[in-house]
Amino acid sequence: MPSLQTALPPELANNAIRLYRECLRRAKYIGQKKFNTELLITMVREQFKKNMHETDPDKIQKMKDDAARGLINHMLYESENLSGRKFSKSTDQS
Repeated sequence: MPSLQTALPPELANNAIRLYRECLRRAKYIGQKKFNTELLITMVREQFKKNMHETDPDKIQKMKDDAARGLINHMLYESENLSGRKFSKSTDQS
């Protein structure tokens, strides 16, 4: 079974590993606040393990984009809570 680093070009493997580590950090942070750290870490690990043998660069890029989007959304959420300001426009069109 080839490792992730040898199965992919170095730039993809390095970014995926960095993304995985950041997802784990965020899961630990959110888990500590919500008292469900192990559940969130397990969810992140399962998602990465499920897709670790993917070789299609387009699919890999989409998965990385999805993970990055989730991290960005969480960072915006935390920033809004800390500052009291809304950074995203509301989609409510009442």
